[in-house]
Amino acid sequence: MIPDYHLHTEFSGDCETPVTELIKTAANMGLSSVCITDHNDLDFPDTPDNVDFDLDIETYISSLTLLRERLKNDAAYRASLGIKAFDLRIGLEQGVMPSTCDRLEDFSKKHPGLDFIICSSHVVDDMDPYYPEYFEGKNEKDAYRHYFETILYNVEHFNDYNVYGHIDYILRYGPTKADNFKAKEYLEILEPAFKKMIYNGKGIEINTGSLYRELDFMHPHDDILRLYKELGGEIITVGSDAHDLAHIGYGFKDAEKRLLDFGFRYYCTFRNMKPDFIPIELQL
Repeated sequence: MIPDYHLHTEFSGDCETPVTELIKTAANMGLSSVCITDHNDLDFPDTPDNVDFDLDIETYISSLTLLRERLKNDAAYRASLGIKAFDLRIGLEQGVMPSTCDRLEDFSKKHPGLDFIICSSHVVDDMDPYYPEYFEGKNEKDAYRHYFETILYNVEHFNDYNVYGHIDYILRYGPTKADNFKAKEYLEILEPAFKKMIYNGKGIEINTGSLYRELDFMHPHDDILRLYKELGGEIITVGSDAHDLAHIGYGFKDAEKRLLDFGFRYYCTFRNMKPDFIPIELQL
């Protein structure tokens, strides 16, 4: 199976899944590697459910590094978990907005030990589209447009990441979701954003999390994925965005087929912030 490169554990403010249970479950599914990507969102606004997304990064990296070494070198420990060899990668889902681009630019250098960083847009104008209040008093298309404009700003002013996560995250929560969405209506924003990302050696992810949120599409929307490919984009990871054990690797066979249908022949894994290209055909 393609390794799951978007997973959350007890280190994320919105998740209680023990990392060892996640690894045991992934291994029992046939995965030999995953990348943990817990949330770090500086300046995340107060929320109705009081979620705290400030990650204790030093504890996070040191804990996962120790766990990775035990999984690699301690056969007795692996046996206690009921698994064989397992390759744990240490990642991060870095929530980025225009006001935090400068402060996060050297994050991976200041905190060595990360293999992979997802750049995600969760907050626009001090609001998360997850909450319905974000759309109150807004035209849906205008809200989508402004969201994509912030992504363009982020990729022009921030470079310390590997892939942009669920790049159309806002479609999960809009009043009509993607029912009326057409990427061509936002082409003057999406095209320069992708060109900048591709020029800088960055990629995007296939995020299957929308599927178990009762939507009928994976992120990104087909129109957006097609545009990324047509512009020369090749770096791509696959992630479930799972916050529980039930959704690890969710829909990954369909994601493989989707990548092949769109002309992708490789997916990427990351170590020390550098990509490895793995042929998809070997997984079928």
